[in-house]
Amino acid sequence: MSNIKFCTFRNWGLGILLEIRNWILEIIEGMLSSSKPGLLFGVSAFALAAFGLIILASASADSAYQKFGSAYYLLTHQVLYGFLPGLFLFFLFWRIDYLKWKRLSKLIFFILMASLVAVLIPGVGESLNRAKSWIVFGGVSIQPSEFAKLGLIIFLAWLLAKFGQTPSFSPRIPHSHASEGTGGVREGIKDFRKGFLLYFLFPGAVCGLILLQPDMGTAFLIGLIAATMFFLAGGRILHLSILAAAGVAAIGALIKIAPYRMARITTFLNPSFDPQGIGYHINQALIAIGSGGFWGLGLGNSRQKYQYLPEVIGDSVFAIMGEELGFLLCAIFIFCFFLFLWQGFKIAAGAKDKFGYYLACGVVIWFGWQMILNVGSMIGILPLTGLTLPFISYGGSSLTASMAAAGLMLNIARHNKQNFVNHYWTS
Repeated sequence: MSNIKFCTFRNWGLGILLEIRNWILEIIEGMLSSSKPGLLFGVSAFALAAFGLIILASASADSAYQKFGSAYYLLTHQVLYGFLPGLFLFFLFWRIDYLKWKRLSKLIFFILMASLVAVLIPGVGESLNRAKSWIVFGGVSIQPSEFAKLGLIIFLAWLLAKFGQTPSFSPRIPHSHASEGTGGVREGIKDFRKGFLLYFLFPGAVCGLILLQPDMGTAFLIGLIAATMFFLAGGRILHLSILAAAGVAAIGALIKIAPYRMARITTFLNPSFDPQGIGYHINQALIAIGSGGFWGLGLGNSRQKYQYLPEVIGDSVFAIMGEELGFLLCAIFIFCFFLFLWQGFKIAAGAKDKFGYYLACGVVIWFGWQMILNVGSMIGILPLTGLTLPFISYGGSSLTASMAAAGLMLNIARHNKQNFVNHYWTS
């Protein structure tokens, strides 16, 4: 009887492994059938996720052992609740025609707003580090603001496809698409009331809900994404200047409401101020990066991860990279990340319609700004924001949302294949 059960379990396990193998082979075949930038973007996304797991294995070892009794607990958690769900969504978004998300954009915006409201409801939202940013389902925590980035980008891409200008450098987008919707939309994005105010009403609502958590770093990032997409769509510099002035005034008001936010500005301007108090985080990060020197201490040999540097698996993970890998490998990492972003912009430039163009641009802008804000804060050239490093930092929701966005980019690239082949070999 036990042999029968063992054989049944073995056959069941082999069946799952075969399905996973076929699934991975199908993903690889799909990437190979995409355009050259699509192939490079997809391979880079997986390489970044794999590299992130390697760094996490080192950075999380001590804190995982101290809290859970196993040095690999957090790494296993990231694989089970971040990488594997992300792999599923990568495959799903890669297979579904991106134009279907255009038809669902208003529903997506409604869902993301509802999830951000749900976080604020007592008994539904969970708090961590003073921010009420999580919803727990069956013991699994989900951070809606991470998925809100992608959802908002989809919605804004739909909005800009109606009101934004046609990119002159994208030969596949017919200029007749500039007149989508009702009359006058060619100049709609430049109109203050029907363009600027209408457009920023939606990201403003999202940022407002995120600020109530409060999570100023994510709200600032979403504002940057929306503003950059607006600029690429042909928005007026004057309107963006008004937005920047309003943003500065809002930051001042938020600092007055919660004075602890001023501490981040103070430590940014003077990192040596109160090194054992409000300046502790940035000082420990700079010590970690400085200790690595040019060559680094070696993978797994960080000293700052032993209860010295806060958030070693979150927004401080780049400091651990600097300590263990050194300046040279960190510089190579940043260079490769920018190459990854460049392939994304090439996917956007070859889009067959305006929605695909703005959607791809939005995803690349998201990854780019978040990487710059994270790395900049760790090396002291920007204030601390609490934002994670895309694909690298610990966080199941962050990795899952990033891999879903990468799959979406590959779907756009599949539709761009012929255009990129002709452009690549004739340029």
